[in-house]
Amino acid sequence: MPSLILRTAAPVLMVLLIIVSIYALLRGHDEPGGGFAGGLIIASAFSLHVLAYDAPSTRRLLRVSPQTLMGLGLSTILLSGVIGLVAGGSFLQGAWATVPVPGLGDVAVGTPVLFDVGVYAAVMGMVLMILLMVAEMNS
Repeated sequence: MPSLILRTAAPVLMVLLIIVSIYALLRGHDEPGGGFAGGLIIASAFSLHVLAYDAPSTRRLLRVSPQTLMGLGLSTILLSGVIGLVAGGSFLQGAWATVPVPGLGDVAVGTPVLFDVGVYAAVMGMVLMILLMVAEMNS
């Protein structure tokens, strides 16, 4: 049975880890971080939940199976590659567009960000699939 301190601290630490993972994802195109690091950080947040509670409650908290996350991530990566082809370039060639965002002005959005989001979801899904499988074997 996990300690009361761990069960009490886990929700707060999970929120902090999720915020840091999103920051790493969004910062990663120009500086260290990105989809892989962000995916590992968010998976560690759910790892903490497994330690504080159990695997079934973590699966309920996720609401999406890790396999679905991996599939969505890989599909997003594929989509980011196909956009380069459709735009007249090569597979995985970056394509950029400027999008007006109220309060921020024009923001450049491109396929590298889409690729990073796909890696984020795929890494999160893979790590959680392994983690939950091991946790369920040991319970």
